[in-house]
Amino acid sequence: MKNAYSNVVIRHLAVVVLGIALAVPMFGPTVAHAKAAPSSFADLAARLLPAVVNISTTQLIESKATLPNMPQFPPGSPFEGFFKDFLDKNGHGKGGKTQKHKATSLGSGFIIDYRTNGDAYVVTNNHVVQNADEVFVLLHDNTRIRASIVGRDVKTDLAVLKVHTDQKLPSVSFGNSKKTRVGDWVLAIGNPFGLGGTVTAGIVSARGRDINAGPYDDFIQTDASINRGNSGGPMFNMDGDVIGINTAIYSPSGGSVGIGFAIPSSTADPVIRQLIKNGQVQRGWLGVHIQVVTKAIAEALGLKKPEGALVANVVENGPAAHSGILARDVILEFDGIAVTEMRKLPRIVAATEVGRTVKVKVWRDGTLATLKVKIEKLKEDKPSVVSQNEQPKPLKSQPKTVAQLGLTLAEITDAVRSRFDVSPETEGVIVANVDRNGPAFQEGVRPGDVVAEVSQVKVSTPAEVLKLVQKAVKAKKQSVLLLIEGQSGFRFVAVRLK
Repeated sequence: MKNAYSNVVIRHLAVVVLGIALAVPMFGPTVAHAKAAPSSFADLAARLLPAVVNISTTQLIESKATLPNMPQFPPGSPFEGFFKDFLDKNGHGKGGKTQKHKATSLGSGFIIDYRTNGDAYVVTNNHVVQNADEVFVLLHDNTRIRASIVGRDVKTDLAVLKVHTDQKLPSVSFGNSKKTRVGDWVLAIGNPFGLGGTVTAGIVSARGRDINAGPYDDFIQTDASINRGNSGGPMFNMDGDVIGINTAIYSPSGGSVGIGFAIPSSTADPVIRQLIKNGQVQRGWLGVHIQVVTKAIAEALGLKKPEGALVANVVENGPAAHSGILARDVILEFDGIAVTEMRKLPRIVAATEVGRTVKVKVWRDGTLATLKVKIEKLKEDKPSVVSQNEQPKPLKSQPKTVAQLGLTLAEITDAVRSRFDVSPETEGVIVANVDRNGPAFQEGVRPGDVVAEVSQVKVSTPAEVLKLVQKAVKAKKQSVLLLIEGQSGFRFVAVRLK
């Protein structure tokens, strides 16, 4: 969670939220015209309500039996200790038999497709149906149908269900969320707190919200009232098209305070299509670790403004490595789409068809270069293993202080590798100490980090670092660009010079 949100909670509308994904341009440019506020939403609601469904799930839970109707005694009561002999800390009977019972949760969904063979597809959130043993869909006329899960996508928090019925079901279609503007009216329909068929209205409060839910965050924010149970329900525009899927709320209490978030249709539509067709989602993979281009980094690299995605590291034998993309490159354009900010690139790459070759425009050594990259399939991330440091051993090499950076540096010896758990392959200069009032500390440099490059030049001794820093000072540079290797991998840091 971001620091600015530390006193509140992003709450999912049913169980839990995960990521968001794939933003792809699926529609052409449009001219937006202001619309007057509707005098009533009644006609639109009447048309859309039959396509919105309630979703209930059941899950078999095992727990120890709880003794019924146990009396509560005040602290110090002579009976308090007596009953503690028979109960555990949760109030369950000690040594009692394990009992199984069904837990039920509620959510919302909408019918996106009806087939002539009687099959219908229902869209909802993944967190509504994950871990469910049974899933049921309740239609607008209260018909209850057992549903099967066609496919789930954890990273986008989306799922597709299938129901079969002889009656023809109404359906709705995805609209173009990219046309939606802040201030446009929207309608939300769902099953808040189990109160099915609930209609609320509001406006689009913001677009492109990043709530730290996943790598592809691009939420629509609305003030339309949505609550627990609205998860998976549709957000409609005034044409009756689905432009969002209600997923999370921003609330200190768990109830609606007028800040809700929906997955945009531009994100959801391609995911839903893949789930219906294949039961799973394939995403493109570039094979780079990227970071934000700050104003200081842009200045150090000669960029006119902070934009794009800075390549901190290139994965060995990945698509980027095969195409010639290098660490320190700034990706400014991918497949003809401008990368105006770092967090935009993962969504663009993920939406790219696997096996396709695209052009990537990068900023390198003060000039623009265009490279061709063949996109590969994104595989599941492997968990990283962080080894525990052993008892520190004293340094044998004499550290050197670089006052302009606020760093004390030392050569990497066997003793240094042992003390800071530095791998045998790591090259550079170890950070032995950091001045808490110095510029490097402000940029997150800490003892145990390794300085691999200074001003795009590899270094192996503190003297080399000092020489390059003095050169930058003499050239009246505002900052120097350091390539730092830490426990989380490589990253670039632009450190202001004292």
